[in-house]
Amino acid sequence: MRERTQARHVVVITGASAGIGRATARRFAGRGADIALLARGVDGLAAAEREIQEMGGRAKAIAVDVSDAQAVDDAAGRIEETLGPIDVWVNNAMTSVFAPVREMEADEYRRVTEVTYLGYVHGTLSALRRMLPRDHGVIVQVSSALAFRSIPLQSAYCGAKHAIVGFTDSLRAELVHEGSGVHVTAVHLPGVNTPQFRWVRNKLPREAKPVGAIYQPEVAADAIVWAAEHHPRELEVGAPAAVAILGQKLAPGLMDRYLARSAWEGQMTDEPRDTTRPDDLYAPVPGDHGAHGVFEDRSRDWSAYLWVQTHRWTIPAAAVAAGILAGAVAAVRTSRES
Repeated sequence: MRERTQARHVVVITGASAGIGRATARRFAGRGADIALLARGVDGLAAAEREIQEMGGRAKAIAVDVSDAQAVDDAAGRIEETLGPIDVWVNNAMTSVFAPVREMEADEYRRVTEVTYLGYVHGTLSALRRMLPRDHGVIVQVSSALAFRSIPLQSAYCGAKHAIVGFTDSLRAELVHEGSGVHVTAVHLPGVNTPQFRWVRNKLPREAKPVGAIYQPEVAADAIVWAAEHHPRELEVGAPAAVAILGQKLAPGLMDRYLARSAWEGQMTDEPRDTTRPDDLYAPVPGDHGAHGVFEDRSRDWSAYLWVQTHRWTIPAAAVAAGILAGAVAAVRTSRES
């Protein structure tokens, strides 16, 4: 294994060719890290690799399908030979299908599970094989509020995200039991303005969009970088994510009824679905899609709730967090009653 000449962190990011992964790669590179980029789309990988190099960092792009455990582990070996020991592994790759359960196929559930859940398992196992002997490293699971509160029309994705939480909680307890110096942290996201809404499989009558408030991918990237550096158990990004998780704990039946009414039409734009566009379920959509999706005019580039979560050692910040959460809960109640 080649020794590093500088004390630079090596960060692996799956799903790094676009969206949150692409934004996260830029953020880590901006902090001086060397970046390994894993994804299926070669166009986006090549562009992401150039971006990191133009920022003065080293980058290693590897085209890999995270559903292939051996391919992921082989990629991890190539990364350590090229960049050095892996310090941070970010599991982020995903795919989804927008459709009611009655219109889903068994193979679609299998494929979403292989990528969105087992892809995280494969990445985690590859990271652990290298981090545990060194007793050092951080694994970041990019999760979602949908890991706790499912919504209609995304049953395959929600199921996979729930599975990630179960897997991660088991792993975390084992690491604590063993007194390991390896950390695992989960970042739970709200709706994010990424290109995925124009490339995942969509069986709805209109184009898909995130439900609720939408944040720019850089907000998610900032949360992921902070979690990698401070490794909290969990980090919730945005008050909507926190409200969804809290609502499921306190009143799951009420959440069922609220989401049945709001999250069906709320996941569709007014634009008819483009039936000629390819999807990424089994193969990447060609081209460099960048980090941002098509919802620029309605996306937020800052989260007060995230700021509070990352500054929670101050008493004023705790008060602000309580106020933000209370206001968000009140907004949901008002919407339900109107």
